[in-house]
Amino acid sequence: MTPTALHAPPQATSSRLLDNYRIPDFFCELMNRRDPTPPTLQCVKDRLAALSLPELRRRTQAAEAQLYRMGITFTVYSDKEAIDRILPFDAIPRVITAQEWDHVERGVQQRIQAINLFLHDIYHDRNILRDGILPAELVLNNPNYCEAMVGVDVPGGVYVHINGTDLIRDDNGQFLILEDNARTPSGVSYVIENRHMMLRLMPDLASGLPIRSVEEYGLRLHQTLCEVAPEGVVDPQVVLLSPGIYNSAYFEHVFLSREMGVPLVEGKDLFVENHRVFMRTVNGPRAVHAIYRRLNDDFLDPLAFNPNSLLGVPGLVDAYRRGNVTLANALGTGVADDKAVYAYMPRIIRYYLGQDPILQSVETHICAEPDGLAYTLANMNKLVIKPVGESGGYGLLIGPHASQKELADFREKLLADPSNYISQPVINLSVTPTLCPDGVEARHVDLRPFALTGRSVWVLPGGLARVALRKGSLVVNSSQGGGSKDTWVMAS
Repeated sequence: MTPTALHAPPQATSSRLLDNYRIPDFFCELMNRRDPTPPTLQCVKDRLAALSLPELRRRTQAAEAQLYRMGITFTVYSDKEAIDRILPFDAIPRVITAQEWDHVERGVQQRIQAINLFLHDIYHDRNILRDGILPAELVLNNPNYCEAMVGVDVPGGVYVHINGTDLIRDDNGQFLILEDNARTPSGVSYVIENRHMMLRLMPDLASGLPIRSVEEYGLRLHQTLCEVAPEGVVDPQVVLLSPGIYNSAYFEHVFLSREMGVPLVEGKDLFVENHRVFMRTVNGPRAVHAIYRRLNDDFLDPLAFNPNSLLGVPGLVDAYRRGNVTLANALGTGVADDKAVYAYMPRIIRYYLGQDPILQSVETHICAEPDGLAYTLANMNKLVIKPVGESGGYGLLIGPHASQKELADFREKLLADPSNYISQPVINLSVTPTLCPDGVEARHVDLRPFALTGRSVWVLPGGLARVALRKGSLVVNSSQGGGSKDTWVMAS
């Protein structure tokens, strides 16, 4: 689309939105790109520049009030004053060009293909371990390794049906993979609801732009689950299995079941008979063929894992191992998103695909290895040090921002259990203009594209753009004060 085909920006006001925006010493995805600004991106800049700060605040307040009324919340159990929160929504979109997205999409597809081959191998022949590409103990002693999956053939060889890949951009605007989420990745509901909100809130900003739609995710998700249902089932019954209303992501469970048009169930709604899974209905038992499960392995089946679990379905794992029902994602996929295994992903891609990674990983030092531990201890004040089993930004140390006492205390934890930690250099995350209490300021962002794998890998055009709302913070997680933006992927 040429610039003349785009709508003109609204008339400027006396208090223009970007007049006082200071471009920091980071890569700003909107304002200081290294390449000529594409016409669609320039159009977004012009339209934003013509808005006033009071007008943007008014629209944002209206949006947040509507998000809360609609129940688009997540739960924080550690906060006694505000258990249900909306994910703070920033009305300035994040824009990704068609060329940039093509690179991201191909890189995500390549990585998921390699992850599925890796998972099949470690639960079957273990060739990658025998060939010494990564240490056997890193896999076989991993707390996420599931012995129940050894020798189990899953439909189509797909273990990771729903994946969320966390990406960042560095000083040069290059996309880097920060981590994989191959168990039960969350956040896609915000991607879709953010788009709905954005089109209601800022129709003048989006008008005429070739923004790719995110509306087909629910349809694609249902299609994917049908494709991996047990062989020979003509009309698969899909359900979404939730831990229940007290789960922090329950809104998303409700949302996705509606988007797919399938029942939302809890463990008590299902039972196993003759090694097959059934759902209780008012018309009697109904066979279930594919389960999108939003609870962890340990709670899925009290007969196979945690005997105290009241959330799962007794006998489910046996039915799964016999091929009578498909679980998405498969059991034991957590090995693939382990932060220590992450360090070997470039080798894993080359081993199975014979290709160099399209998307690069962040340099990673494994503290379980003597060289990695020595380097980390010698450079703690320069590194981000992460526990391999934590998520949500908890338990990590950002060396350059830590006090001497924090460094000393963390050093003791590191020495006490080095195998629990990895370290990475501090990457200067890219920034985008964000509405803040003092005006529009630069804030760091990351991106979680969601991919679905059935007969092929499809990547939702966009993803969850999380923004660190606290000034100077690199932590974008919602549980620690982060917010979100609508991600606009432009069509070519």
